[in-house]
Amino acid sequence: MQRKLATIMVADVVGSTPAMETDEEAALTRVAACLKAVGDMVARYEGRVFNTAGDAVLAEFSSPVNALRASMEARNAIAAVPGATAFDIRFGLHLADVAVFGDDLRGDGVNVAARLQSTADAGAIDVSRAVYDQVRRVTPCSFEEIGARSLKGISEPMQVYRVGQTTDRHRFQTAPTRNATLTTAKPNSVAVIPFSTSSSADQDQLFLAEGLTDDLTLELGRLKSLFVSSRSASTALATGNPVEVGKALGVHYVVIGSVRKLGTAVRLNIALAETEYGHVVWSDRVQRPFDEILDVIDEITARVAATVAGRIEQAEIVAARLKRPENMSAYEYYLIGLDHHRLIGVADHHIFEAMQWFEKSMEADPSFARPVTMHVCAWSALPDFDRDIGELRVAHALELDPTDPESHRVMGALKMMGGDYATSSHHHERALDLAPNEAYLIGRCAAFYTFAGDPLRALDLLDRAETLDPFLPVWITEERVAALYALARYEDMCAVAGALPFQTRRTLIYHMAARIAGGDVDRARKLVLQALALDPSLSADYIAMQELFRDKPILDELIERACAAGLPRTAVEIKQVS
Repeated sequence: MQRKLATIMVADVVGSTPAMETDEEAALTRVAACLKAVGDMVARYEGRVFNTAGDAVLAEFSSPVNALRASMEARNAIAAVPGATAFDIRFGLHLADVAVFGDDLRGDGVNVAARLQSTADAGAIDVSRAVYDQVRRVTPCSFEEIGARSLKGISEPMQVYRVGQTTDRHRFQTAPTRNATLTTAKPNSVAVIPFSTSSSADQDQLFLAEGLTDDLTLELGRLKSLFVSSRSASTALATGNPVEVGKALGVHYVVIGSVRKLGTAVRLNIALAETEYGHVVWSDRVQRPFDEILDVIDEITARVAATVAGRIEQAEIVAARLKRPENMSAYEYYLIGLDHHRLIGVADHHIFEAMQWFEKSMEADPSFARPVTMHVCAWSALPDFDRDIGELRVAHALELDPTDPESHRVMGALKMMGGDYATSSHHHERALDLAPNEAYLIGRCAAFYTFAGDPLRALDLLDRAETLDPFLPVWITEERVAALYALARYEDMCAVAGALPFQTRRTLIYHMAARIAGGDVDRARKLVLQALALDPSLSADYIAMQELFRDKPILDELIERACAAGLPRTAVEIKQVS
């Protein structure tokens, strides 16, 4: 019997039977439109419909992420179908080994997906633990842990997660921003492929591998003589094939490595390969006590820099180097906290776990600056965040390490929130100067210039960031949408917004406002329905909180246009409507 591993999606139109008793033709038309929307999204995300049952569609995907995105986009599309809402559909997703019978798929995995769908609420997307584990780091949404659910015909309870609203600030929510293959490599260019662990048993040490990858990428990126592809670009293309990476990212060299923690020691296997033929330039195996690991990273940085860029003076490396913590247990705590911080927005418990680990790091080494700043970042996701206290804490981090670009960027963001655009500009410029090759940071800084009244500078920074990284997170590339809107280039803005791999609440808000500006009220209203399908609590209050334009008339006009499209003005208005 032929078998395959697949993500199964079952989608069902809710309430079609009673609707047909009232108006059969209208109900049939609505159901057909809903199922077509599902089928279109299945095809768009490289899936295949392998069966239908009544008002249900059964589809398979080789990628759990694509299955989830197809479900979310289908729900959004259905919200724009005449006479339909996002609550007219529900989904069940499960990853399993299934049996192949011709064009059909059968087995326990298909049954689980069908049961998840049948027990989901109207409008819900419920996924199994198997799917959740695969998508939680890279999806644009949060999840609610429903808990163990007993499913008909399934002997063991299944752990179920429900897809929540989209998160607009997921650090590693990556998707291709352009598909063009670079034909020529840039001079002095290198990409750091994410370090792997030595075996599947080392997955609990993933945070160590990711932390070391980040450190090496950042250290190399601080050398102005190098072109360094960003962390997210290298992650998206972590094929392990230097030739493929070189063609996709336009780099001459790649750094490849693995890490394993053995008690109090760490073993690193690392190699530098050229990308024309994939030949290894040098390789090394290093085993050191854990408290010497950052010295090893310094040595690797110097060696790669010397190989790639030629004669780079040691003084430049020393000047570019981040300050290192004195207590290495503090560094380990920091890495664990960073791992949780990247998942903030996926599930709320990561906020508290990240803060606890950063606190451990600060207690272990009070002179270590980075956990101080990251603790403020994590805290800012909570309702009790106090900006004034946050500023004091980041100021303390900058006293500990004035050369940390992320601390400068965070301070700039806090000052902007308080309306101090002059001081914010100083910190953003300092961050850009300290990390001239960090695409993520450059893209984050672009938002400031849009809000501060210089959207052309924002577009220049985004061009630079996308040159460094063709796999930027969508919530960074959508800054181009905001900048084009501020320039009143509405047609260009709509084209950019429509081309994004998936839509966030923020993109949809700018898109609906631009449609109103262009007189396309019908399209604007459909965009409102799509936005509310993503987040039923969305209102103009969100715009006032997120879009920090120094020029208040721009913000006021954005809000008025969004409300003219049908977006509720306040959360109170939503409750009254519901």
